[in-house]
Amino acid sequence: MRILVCVKRVPAPGAKINVTDDGRAVDTTHLGFTTSPHEECALEEAVQIIEREGGEVVVLTLGPAEAEEQLRYAASVGGTGFVLVPNDGIDWDPQRTAAAIIDAIRSLEAEGGEFDLIMFGNESADAGGFQVGVRAAYALGRPIVNGIKGIEITPDGFTAHRAIDAGVEVYQLPKPAVMGIKEGINLPRYPTMKGRLASRKAEVATMELDAPAGGQTMVRLHRAPEQASTTEVLGTGPEAAAAIVDLLDELGVL
Repeated sequence: MRILVCVKRVPAPGAKINVTDDGRAVDTTHLGFTTSPHEECALEEAVQIIEREGGEVVVLTLGPAEAEEQLRYAASVGGTGFVLVPNDGIDWDPQRTAAAIIDAIRSLEAEGGEFDLIMFGNESADAGGFQVGVRAAYALGRPIVNGIKGIEITPDGFTAHRAIDAGVEVYQLPKPAVMGIKEGINLPRYPTMKGRLASRKAEVATMELDAPAGGQTMVRLHRAPEQASTTEVLGTGPEAAAAIVDLLDELGVL
């Protein structure tokens, strides 16, 4: 089984996001970065598959030189091949990103053979565009289903499960296929000390690729308004019991 997982370097979830003075980029001065959570789950699922079926997991990212950190993290949890497509440090639009990734996939398949499965995150944690995986699958002429929270290997391909409000949708996909993986499909493992040491020696290949800008242009970033909350102390010790009863009655739980 040959699997490709496409990941993205994103600001750490929960971090306070500041915008540069010109409103065109995120101020990264005091910001930590990580792998987008949906894609972290995609990587874990790919590693679990090759642990059962055998094969390799190639991890691809398009981003700044610092994104090598995310590739080495992938090496520490079971990835076997690593490719960085460097950009200018500014997020490319979805069309340009997809076009460069498509070129990278074609080059990797020309060298090492066709990927049985290509995994994207359902959407990136920062932009949330839901586009790159779909664009790549369409250009490669392969079936894709997003929102996947379960994968089974079949003799002819894959059975994919997607949760919906009414239950679960089940899809049959032939090889080669593309899937958008949703967080919650698994619980990603933590790197072991052995894995972290091995990741330092992992060979990261660099592909210098470019693509024309697409039709979408970022105009300005706006920070969401901060929501402040207040805490009211009802009391301490037994004397607070009456106030708690009154509050529970007000909430309608008594």
